[in-house]
Amino acid sequence: MLNLYNTLTQKIEPFIPAEDKNVKMYTCGPSTYQPAHIGNYRTFLFEDVLQRYMEYLGYNVKRLMTLTDVEDKAISQAKKENLTVEELTQKNEAVFFKDFELMKIKKPDYPVRASTAVDQAEKLISKLVDSGYAYFYSNEGAKNVYFDPLKFNGFGKLAHLDMSKWPKKKRRFHKDTYPGTPWNKGDFVLWHGCKQGDVCYQASIESGRPAWNIQDAAIVTKQLGFKVDVGCGGIDNLVRHHDYTLAVAEAVSGKQFSRYWLHGGHLLVEGKKMSKSKGNVYYSSDLLAKGFSSAQLRFFLIYGPYRKKLNFTFDKFVQTTQKLDSFKRMVANLQQTKSSTQTEMQEGLISKITVDFENYMNNDLDVKSAFDCLANTIMKLHAIRTTLGSKNIKNLMCGLEKVDSVLQCIF
Repeated sequence: MLNLYNTLTQKIEPFIPAEDKNVKMYTCGPSTYQPAHIGNYRTFLFEDVLQRYMEYLGYNVKRLMTLTDVEDKAISQAKKENLTVEELTQKNEAVFFKDFELMKIKKPDYPVRASTAVDQAEKLISKLVDSGYAYFYSNEGAKNVYFDPLKFNGFGKLAHLDMSKWPKKKRRFHKDTYPGTPWNKGDFVLWHGCKQGDVCYQASIESGRPAWNIQDAAIVTKQLGFKVDVGCGGIDNLVRHHDYTLAVAEAVSGKQFSRYWLHGGHLLVEGKKMSKSKGNVYYSSDLLAKGFSSAQLRFFLIYGPYRKKLNFTFDKFVQTTQKLDSFKRMVANLQQTKSSTQTEMQEGLISKITVDFENYMNNDLDVKSAFDCLANTIMKLHAIRTTLGSKNIKNLMCGLEKVDSVLQCIF
């Protein structure tokens, strides 16, 4: 059985979806005001491995990815580039999904732009205002809507906040996002009332636009309903974002939004957080231009515990890709092996491939241990390849192809 670490309970638990073999998965996509970097792709790749492994186990996965295309940063960046918000975000979105193809990340069933769920955001806000969770308040001439976390019983349960320390004095946070990772301890904005130079939609509640804090809840509930099986994202989504999404959805429906939550660790560069000011932000195109392959990049980003930080250095990147290259050379040699001898021992080694892979992957997607064990088995088979018959080779390749339906970097 697949066992996953659930951020909500802080335990590794058996994964049991609500509907037998059908899985609804919500994953946070990019803010398309700028191109995605390799740190972003580490998150998208762990989610891809999760989806592919669930499908390997026979689950039918419906995956939704949110695309943040209307927000403060997009509006500001579009002005800098002398583009419309739509031109800017769709340009970056095209590059984003091109990278998905290169790194063999499955395109989600529902890649949904926030701008297409404004109607749902409006409906959710109306219900939240009517039930007292949210309220109108004017700021800088705009009539905004804010959510009061103190009205929602259980707010902060995903990030495990100590709500006894939440200030009782009324504070409001007006922006979509804020730099850094401290909690904004106060009411968060759901709707930006229309201001000059802003993006505005006509709405019954008030002309304006949905804030980032309600966009994911609007997208998910519009496409998948108010209950999903698993929610995913990077560890940074634990600050402000996912608890906001959870609170909005559950305040409206009264039902648990997601039973399982998974969060991937940061990718560091030379031990430091990626930042344009430090000049250490890398994009997939940077590494491909240096002669590395997309398969090598994919392998590096999935080869390690997804919940822990991963440090990128070029030395470590080369060392890790050499493991993959050596493994692929052995597989190629085995493919070309021609012999007629077969033994039960060899069949036993071959059958270990999928058994061992599943044992490690069922333990919270332990890709590193699964690959290392697989590489050890392939090394043993490579050493006795002249004793392998055609049936052995055929069974071996079938097992590797099955494993590679998840890893996507062997063939």
